[in-house]
Amino acid sequence: MVIEYKVNASISAKEVADIFKSSGIKRPVNELERIERMIKNSDINLTAWNNQQLIGIARAITDYSYCCYLSDLAIHKDYQNKGIGKELVQRLQDIIGEEVALILLASSVAMDYYPHIGFEKSENAFRIPRKK
Repeated sequence: MVIEYKVNASISAKEVADIFKSSGIKRPVNELERIERMIKNSDINLTAWNNQQLIGIARAITDYSYCCYLSDLAIHKDYQNKGIGKELVQRLQDIIGEEVALILLASSVAMDYYPHIGFEKSENAFRIPRKK
């Protein structure tokens, strides 16, 4: 299996929604217009492909100077535990550079995963949750 990684490749909302569904990540998968806005308004969409099929995505928002928020890291269930998520995060770090902190909010089911790929747990985060 040869995985191809792309930066800001053309992807459809349906492709991304299908990855979200398959990966188990909770996102508004039935709101394709909203998914389209999520893609369009991201600074970085890193994708993983196998035979021209989208199998993973890392979607991020950044200022390229101080911080980068990794909003989504989703891998198709058939391709999980193969290092694809870790590779997407490494490639994202290569793009943003050493001056930029990479930040994310993990779901409760992924809390054990992120330290495995280099993230440190933070106790000083706050949020105002979305209402919809």
